[in-house]
Parts: sequence; structure tokens; C-alpha cells
Amino acid sequence: MSKQAPPSYGFAVPPQSAPPSYAQAVGGVPPASPFTPNMPQQSGGPTIITTVVPVGPASTHMICPSCHAEINSQTTTSPGLIAYVSGFLIALFGCWLGCCLIPCCIDECMDVHHTCPNCKAYLGRHRR
Repeated sequence: MSKQAPPSYGFAVPPQSAPPSYAQAVGGVPPASPFTPNMPQQSGGPTIITTVVPVGPASTHMICPSCHAEINSQTTTSPGLIAYVSGFLIALFGCWLGCCLIPCCIDECMDVHHTCPNCKAYLGRHRR
């Protein structure tokens, strides 16, 4: 008796071996792709994943990307672009004897800078 091939049931039979990789076919290192990060491979150690937490006008509860401590960010304010532009416009319209400095005292015209209270790392800025 002769052996017959098994019957086909409408699906493809997987190949017996996989095609050669780029390094096997061409020899050498494959070209870098813009879609794959060029990061060194880690073996064994834990993988650290950081997420970006949006900062707002108030203190933000987050994990510091620098010291990895759970913190409430420390905030400081400084005049932002809107304070300077509105102060210039006030001075342009004739109120130059000190009234042009009023926007630098209003909270809605201030940028908020967030820092880590533990390691003093700069975490971000909330712009108005």
C-alpha cells in the first residue's frame, strides 16, 4: 500500500520552518527603524515604567519620576505671558504709573511651577 497525504480541511498547513531572519539572510545588524526605540536590552532587572501626570493649578498627587516617591507636588507661582502682555496693554493705554503691574498680582495671570518636595526635581509647569 502506498501512503496518501492527509486530507485538507480548508485551512493552510503551517510551513515546516520559519524564513531566515534579516541577520541570517544578509549577515550583520538590521537597520534601525524609526518606530522601534534604540534602547539597550536589560536582562534580569525590574522594568520601570513612568507615566506623565498632567499638572494643574493646584498641587498634584503623583509618583516622582526622579526619586520614585509618592508625593504631593510643591507649587510656586510666577507671572506668565498673559500677565506681561496685559501689563503692556495697560501701559500702552496710559496707565503706566503702577497700574500696569496689577496683572502680576492676579492668580489667573500666573504660571504654576511644580517641584518634588522630596528631591526638588522640576516636574512641570501649568501655563495660563
